[in-house]
Amino acid sequence: MALVRDGDIIELDVSARRINLHVPDAELGRRRQAWRAPEDRFERGYGWLFTRECTQANEGCDFKFLHAGKPMPEPDIF
Repeated sequence: MALVRDGDIIELDVSARRINLHVPDAELGRRRQAWRAPEDRFERGYGWLFTRECTQANEGCDFKFLHAGKPMPEPDIF
């Protein structure tokens, strides 16, 4: 997400569980070289927990500790 810019085309395919950023590799390379990690904003609390324990979109945007144990099926939503 740090490499995404306003105006970039993002394709979301929910059924295939895919997110595609339509930006040429050369441009992504330039952005990656220029990127610097932001300073930590949180020393405790939810912000601290979120920044250290939340997985990326392709992994479900969930807390890592919730992935322990056997997998649970998706719940029925009524």
